[in-house]
Amino acid sequence: MVNLMRAAIVKVFSTKHSLTLPAAALQYIEQVLLENEIPEDEWIVGLEFWAREYLKGEDSSSLVSLPALKRAYESLQLGTTDDAAVADPSEINVESHFHVIDSFDMPAVHFDAVRGGFTNAKSRPSIAGQASSRSAFLRERWGIIKEIVLRNENFTPPAIGGHDRSNYLKLTSTRNLLGRAGQLFLLFGMLSRDPEGRLCLEDGEGRVVLDMEDAVPGEGLFTEGCMVLIEGEYTIDETIKVLAMGHPPSEKREVARGLHGHVDFLGGGAMSLKEEQKYQPSILANTQVSFVVLSDVWLDHPRTLPALRRMLEGYAEAVEYRPMAFVFCGNFSQKGWEGEGGLKRYTNGFNALTDLLLEFPLLHSSNFIFVPGPLDPWSSTTLPRPAIPSVFATRLTQKLSRARFVSNPCRLRYFGMELVICREDLMGKMVRNLVGVKKEGQADMKRYLVQTILDQTHLSPLPISIRPTLWEYDHTLRLYPMPSALVLADKYERYELTYEGCHVFNPGRFVGSGGEGGGGEFEWSMYYPATGRSERR
Repeated sequence: MVNLMRAAIVKVFSTKHSLTLPAAALQYIEQVLLENEIPEDEWIVGLEFWAREYLKGEDSSSLVSLPALKRAYESLQLGTTDDAAVADPSEINVESHFHVIDSFDMPAVHFDAVRGGFTNAKSRPSIAGQASSRSAFLRERWGIIKEIVLRNENFTPPAIGGHDRSNYLKLTSTRNLLGRAGQLFLLFGMLSRDPEGRLCLEDGEGRVVLDMEDAVPGEGLFTEGCMVLIEGEYTIDETIKVLAMGHPPSEKREVARGLHGHVDFLGGGAMSLKEEQKYQPSILANTQVSFVVLSDVWLDHPRTLPALRRMLEGYAEAVEYRPMAFVFCGNFSQKGWEGEGGLKRYTNGFNALTDLLLEFPLLHSSNFIFVPGPLDPWSSTTLPRPAIPSVFATRLTQKLSRARFVSNPCRLRYFGMELVICREDLMGKMVRNLVGVKKEGQADMKRYLVQTILDQTHLSPLPISIRPTLWEYDHTLRLYPMPSALVLADKYERYELTYEGCHVFNPGRFVGSGGEGGGGEFEWSMYYPATGRSERR
């Protein structure tokens, strides 16, 4: 029977539609036919529908991918093969559309400036990285943002010439400045330092020294490593006398997804805008779905576990509104793991947390996600940083099948939505390394930080001398396309705000501001995908 089934599969997929089936895809098709007890005389008809639905997908290729094959099967199940159809919310298992993505599992997607699009790397990235990767990731970051700038309406003149054409902005490269002293130019590049320590602007073709004496920064935080737009006068000293400086314009998620919907940035298959729209009613209908986010869960603090118990008791009693995921962000020790008794204290903290979670079997259907902080073992100064070592996680993952220890940052995918979670004391690092900030009026530092991070399309727009990153994993820190929501877990005071459609929030320290003195409230945040907003708790 298996041979006959395999022959039918090959006949439809390979012979008729010229598709190549890897072993995993072939086994999956056989598994579906056997589990659903499809009669032999209906194999050909069913496989024909399946193959046609697969070919409709935007990420379909002659080499059949398992994720795309599964999505085609799911569309057939839901009856959403028609482009205008939407999925019935009552028939969808939301759990099957929730995924936790580790940074080190994300595909290496590189930006090709010549094609103006993204391509997959031919080899797996390395933690050590090749020498060429040292500059390649900065060129990619510069290229992505430059494409966004050039697509902006202020930089896109009409195709047909006219008097309005002169009103549009035009970028000039540093290479084209020579011999043009006394003229005003608009430049785009990265803030950096030359060997003599002078502030410069670097682009893909050269470098020019900046005179910031009369500069007027726009909104946002400006540090070395930021990509900025600069308006200034080129002088006979071969410097730019900066008159104004601003961050590049951002690009909304819908626009970026419309351009690059066929690209699989996260792994698990690309999802087009049409597919996202099919599931939108399901997201809106499941108002009870929520994600609980906590930061600085100090397991060695005497008040943390009792507070966690009260929190878990409350969610266990809420039958219809139990969270889909609990996200615990580090640091998981107030005093750190280094020093005498540090490792034992750290291990005891996770053992106590495991015993506490086992007391609430009603919550075991939820996902428990653990994201390391800057001081968690083994303390690393680079981003992304790997998950907490298995020596601390084994007991918890053995007892709770839905517990996952992941990298920092990590991502949650819920249908077509993307939630980025980063545990980093970013506000302090940005403020300490400012080269410019708007001085007029009272600066809203929270809004400036959020605007800077999203305009820079990157979680760490700082030079690697200040915030080292793994060169070949820089794509995991990229915020392009703009995520649906961003968690900037920071020891800075909590906030929540929305910028260009992306909801950004900091849940604040779980143990509050009381520190060792014992004062302060316990606080965390809940994110609701149906509304795209978070709530303080």
